[in-house]
Amino acid sequence: MALSRAAQFALAVAFFGVLSFIFGVIAENKKPAAGIPFTKDGITTCRFPKDPTVALGSLSVVSLFIFVVLGYLSVFHSYDGKSVPTGALFQSTSLAIFFGIALSVSALGVAMMMWATLTEGGHRMHNVHHVADYACPTAKTGLFGGAAFLALDASLFWLVSLMLTLNARADYLEDDDPKGEYGEVLATDYDLNGTHLPPPKV
Repeated sequence: MALSRAAQFALAVAFFGVLSFIFGVIAENKKPAAGIPFTKDGITTCRFPKDPTVALGSLSVVSLFIFVVLGYLSVFHSYDGKSVPTGALFQSTSLAIFFGIALSVSALGVAMMMWATLTEGGHRMHNVHHVADYACPTAKTGLFGGAAFLALDASLFWLVSLMLTLNARADYLEDDDPKGEYGEVLATDYDLNGTHLPPPKV
């Protein structure tokens, strides 16, 4: 049985959200506490162990970007060829709130994960320092892990936004139904015998 488009969006957002979380957590666990300094003539050269921290951080950022884009599209996507105006969607206060939270947490998660990854990569690229007692630090402990949990939270908020979007769409499309809220019989309808029904009494 083929999945609906909404279910496909939900599974994709959840998959890449969990993937970003896993990459971030492993990057945090693999990151060394510091490099090994080698000092000669007042110049310190930092040597870092070969570990996948920067690569894992980059993969986490990419996964995060993917599910944020998918989450954003899932809110405004035209399901079953039926589009709903943006203004009608955001008449739902719950959707407006969760959509704003999803965007904010996503932006914070992207910023923190990129900061951790770029900082770690910068320490490894610029490993020669004209300081005798340089400590050869790495990215601050907890940045990768914190960004990973923000990524997971963001994916959950996008999933909630998707569910609220479907509810808002259903409400709008039901209100737009020409047969009325309760599907009452119109005066031009016919009964099963083909005879014309009398107009409804007022």
